[in-house]
Amino acid sequence: MDFLNAIVALLNFVIVPGTAYGAQLALGALGVTLIYGILRFSNFAHGDTMAMGTMFVILITWGFQSVGINFGPLPTALLALPFGIMLTGLLLIGTDKLVYQFYRRRRVKPVVFVMVSLGVMFIMNGLTRFIIGPGDQRFADGERFIISARDFKEMTGLREGLAIKSSQGLTVITAIIVVAVLFWFLNRTRTGKSMRAYSDNEDLALLSGINPERVVLYTWLIVAALATIAGTLYGLDKSFKPFTYFQLLLPIFAAAIVGGLGNPLGAIAGGFVIAFSEVTVTYAFKKVANYVLPDALAPDGLAQLMSTDYKFAVSFSILIIVLLFKPTGLFKGQTV
Repeated sequence: MDFLNAIVALLNFVIVPGTAYGAQLALGALGVTLIYGILRFSNFAHGDTMAMGTMFVILITWGFQSVGINFGPLPTALLALPFGIMLTGLLLIGTDKLVYQFYRRRRVKPVVFVMVSLGVMFIMNGLTRFIIGPGDQRFADGERFIISARDFKEMTGLREGLAIKSSQGLTVITAIIVVAVLFWFLNRTRTGKSMRAYSDNEDLALLSGINPERVVLYTWLIVAALATIAGTLYGLDKSFKPFTYFQLLLPIFAAAIVGGLGNPLGAIAGGFVIAFSEVTVTYAFKKVANYVLPDALAPDGLAQLMSTDYKFAVSFSILIIVLLFKPTGLFKGQTV
């Protein structure tokens, strides 16, 4: 029985939250890897794009809630999500026309795009803080849990309860659907194949009659959808705070690089590697150890490798190790 309680504790505090967090990072890393694979630069503004997209969703959600519109047991934010994606798409397309297009036509080096994206990042961050404020904003409604710890204990008779939040289940289901649709689009549609051809060989794609501006347009639209969905799911699961999304840039880039920058499959794998690494290293294993070890060997302390305050240091450490020993990542990068 103690062994089962230990498994439930791991599920409750490591496996379930790690899976949800991994799905959120994977969606964020997919946006980064698409921009790198197709537009050939690392977009440092991606975290704040997620923040602005989520801000749009929150404002529309509040509008729906104020007039009594809801989605029953599901979060009202799901109704606002398509509108948030459209606004974020318009924002990114407008940013590309006003900023990135100028440098793209002059064929500047990728490092210039990186520096430009830093400027865009600061502007987006400032706008988000100005519009919605720098503090925490909670916008989740509907049913909070798929199963609560109390109900699980009553059903199983175990001492340890398993709680699965609705936002966690929604994150995993949504991520699976989004990834399936994205891979279908890239591999089965004419536009998706054009984007892959442009990524593989830009000059040959241009000779084949592929319109580069059309490829750029669809790339930004897809990135807008991925960023808004990832940001909204993260906000529903935790809470929304602009600075938190700025901090997420590190684990998102770490996920993309660990998997292989430019490779969509690698971005998904990297997202879960980073998520489970952060959750596992910062989890206090005292409870699990008390279930499985004899009293004489049970730890007195938390049995925690690192405080949760330093969870982003885990991402940074993994990023450095990968860059030093396997810079191409788990999968060979730069292929969409």
